[in-house]
Amino acid sequence: MSETERFEDLLKQFDQAHPTSGTGEPAIGAKVKGVLVALSDEFGFIDLGGKSEGRIDRSALHNADGVLTVGLGDTVETQVTGKDADTGMLLLGSQHGQRYHGIEEAERAYRQGAPVQGQVSAAVKGGLEVQIAGLRAFCPASQIDLKFIDDLTELVGLRFDFRITKLEGGRRPNLVVSRRVLLEEEQRLRAEATRAQLTEGAVLPGVVSSLQDYGAFVDIGGLEGMVHISELAFGHVKHPSEILTVGQPVTVCVLRIDPPSGPTGREKIALSIRALARNPWQDAVDRYPIGERVRGRVSRLQPFGAFVELESGIEGLVHISELGAERRVHHPSEVLNAGDEIAVTILGVDLERRRISLSLEPASPSPESLARASPTSGQPSETMPSPALGSFGMLLKETISKKQSK
Repeated sequence: MSETERFEDLLKQFDQAHPTSGTGEPAIGAKVKGVLVALSDEFGFIDLGGKSEGRIDRSALHNADGVLTVGLGDTVETQVTGKDADTGMLLLGSQHGQRYHGIEEAERAYRQGAPVQGQVSAAVKGGLEVQIAGLRAFCPASQIDLKFIDDLTELVGLRFDFRITKLEGGRRPNLVVSRRVLLEEEQRLRAEATRAQLTEGAVLPGVVSSLQDYGAFVDIGGLEGMVHISELAFGHVKHPSEILTVGQPVTVCVLRIDPPSGPTGREKIALSIRALARNPWQDAVDRYPIGERVRGRVSRLQPFGAFVELESGIEGLVHISELGAERRVHHPSEVLNAGDEIAVTILGVDLERRRISLSLEPASPSPESLARASPTSGQPSETMPSPALGSFGMLLKETISKKQSK
């Protein structure tokens, strides 16, 4: 089935949702009552029931001070003053039968493929009813945006640009319009402009388009790139939603551009937010001197110890041997809980491996913890160290003892 045939089916559904009134249209001079369904800069459009619609001068809806007295959805009482011969639309209020050449303008826009502005007047089966140049148009749900919109009623009253994709003339012309085709064209133009400046290391503005467990997708101007969760921040991030929201403006750095995998595929763009942030480890040695007592928050527990966040992007480890003081601790959860605010002592800072060794005790730490804090020990903080203190460990112990004796 072609796209045109699908539009025709939707148009029939649209007409079925708006059956013609069996009572006929009101005569010129008759008093009528209807619901205001759309407003333009010049006119208001009133649903009189069935397929009867009327157009009223917007100024007729203002009070003496020029303030609009009704809103969309309000009931308006007025009088039929004429009828537009081209569109068949009833003229209401004080218009006195003046001609409005909406059909000629619509046909010209249709032939030229020019965009037209319209206002969403109602959500109907299969899509939206749109008022364009005083004419009723139908926009299928699939053609209102690039992405699926669950609740179309949220768009009622909003103005958008559309392209007329089908026009059936006559006394009561029917139009099918699409906003999506314009958005796709705009996206292609933006993508071309973005590709012209897309190089590794480029810094670009973007908007978060979606969040996944493994990272965030960012629209950088007609193209989407992904910020892996490890590139969001220097600190530990469990889920991108901790620091980002959909629609949030961000600045990103292009890390890598992988070519399309097929003739219809798109390039894969790896982005980073962390690359543009200040590295908190740059002066960590100066800010966290050995023996200093600082406060932090327990971020997570492991069988070998507790990780403590000292600031955003800086975590230290309190080894399990430093948790129990005079008693043996089998698991950190016996002493601490995630989220606890605690005071810790700096035992050592290893910039190369980005590790800080901590102790709960303010007094001189054990020889084992000092050996573990040595950046030359070559042992991961997750494993139990050798009990040997070593010359560097002795130096650390003497430094702490001197600070405590002052």
